[in-house]
Amino acid sequence: MEKIKGRNQTPIAEFIILGFGNGPELQPLVFLLFLLIYVATMAGNSLIIVLVIADHHLHTPMYYFLGHLSFLEVCYTSAFLPPLLASLLSRDRTISAKVCVGQLVIYGGLSTTETVMLSAMSYDRYLAICHPLRYAALMNGRLCCQIAGGCWISSFLLCAIANSFFWQLTFCGSKEIDHFFCDYSSMIKLSCDDTSTVEMVTAVVAVIGVFVPFLLTLTSYIFIIAAILRIPSATGRQKAFSTCSSHLIVLVIFYVTVITVFMVPAANTPKVLHKIFSVFYTVLTPLLNPVIYCLRNKEVKGALRSVVLQLAASRNHWS
Repeated sequence: MEKIKGRNQTPIAEFIILGFGNGPELQPLVFLLFLLIYVATMAGNSLIIVLVIADHHLHTPMYYFLGHLSFLEVCYTSAFLPPLLASLLSRDRTISAKVCVGQLVIYGGLSTTETVMLSAMSYDRYLAICHPLRYAALMNGRLCCQIAGGCWISSFLLCAIANSFFWQLTFCGSKEIDHFFCDYSSMIKLSCDDTSTVEMVTAVVAVIGVFVPFLLTLTSYIFIIAAILRIPSATGRQKAFSTCSSHLIVLVIFYVTVITVFMVPAANTPKVLHKIFSVFYTVLTPLLNPVIYCLRNKEVKGALRSVVLQLAASRNHWS
């Protein structure tokens, strides 16, 4: 009740996103930087989606899930960067409370879907390396569709439980959110209601949606590494590891940034540093994923080379 009594009880209809400060000389530079990141992220992930659809060599479970991951990154980036770019360009940092909560809902659903999708990709690699003879029968097209659909549906349904409580909150007092998007931890502090129930439900959802997939991913890779170490030849071990190296790099980057953002105490971390960590998690990870898969994966590079040659041939034909 102290939280409620100590604040102005006038409900807030809009928030002010403080972003990266008020320095007018930095705004054009920040705008250009995030514009380039947005264009590169959209281009890279869209390219992965097109390659997975167009090239029949990529019509396998691993690339099917990769296509879903790239589509997820396109949605994820589009939920954050266009509003940020618009505010930097117009210098209008206000955002309505409903839109802010809506952004938080999308953020929760997509981030949970990403953890579950990465776990599904780990399971796919586990079957491919630990059960190679039965892989085609086990990971068939129907199961791939069921797993991918289950990742999307279960994640958004899970987050809908926490969001149903969050939508009921009333915000009052300060309008300022000291972040570059509508962050959960920043918004929960601005509520004039008792938030103990919301925080408890959110913690349970986070454990189910993040910690459980992490344990499944970790378990899959323990079995994968054990299976690779049992391969007698060095060439065989290298070949087996190469099939999951790109996914493993993506996992390391993803979970290192997640742990840095959510496990490091915010009270002991400068706000600017916390925002930089959040940039890595929300912006740079979707940018790096297609780069990692394109640079380290022979099939993707081969598909890209094939598409370029086809475009060059068609251009010469018409000229």
